[in-house]
Amino acid sequence: MIHDMQSGDPDTLDRFLAAQDGVCDKALAELRRGRKQSHWMWFIFPQLRGLGRSAMAHRYGIVDLDEARRYLGHPVLGPRLSACGRAMLDHRDESADTILGPVDAAKLRSSATLFAAAGGDPRIFDDILTAFFGGRPCPLTLERLAR
Repeated sequence: MIHDMQSGDPDTLDRFLAAQDGVCDKALAELRRGRKQSHWMWFIFPQLRGLGRSAMAHRYGIVDLDEARRYLGHPVLGPRLSACGRAMLDHRDESADTILGPVDAAKLRSSATLFAAAGGDPRIFDDILTAFFGGRPCPLTLERLAR
């Protein structure tokens, strides 16, 4: 499902709520089965704006650490992100590439790096980095955060 990219302020968290409406449960079910099958990565596991080049990556890119912290603290978005992260960790015996595909696995690494840096539940985000990426955070995310 492709969402209307013209509606709403692109720099508020409302863009994520609108995108996840009716999709988050499906994404979580796919993660629990261990196989991503539809298109939701941008707004379920967002990464820093500027890492992706598509319009969707821009629209759903997190602007900075402050926005990442607001996302984590949001009463709906934060728990959804944690639930999706835990669902990934239930399949730590498989590769992120197998579960998500290689492009979205790279997005997961970026997202986990961002939210670990933002002070999110370090067990979830650090565990994702350890389980799927050998404990190595995304260097591009770290570079952008250091600017």
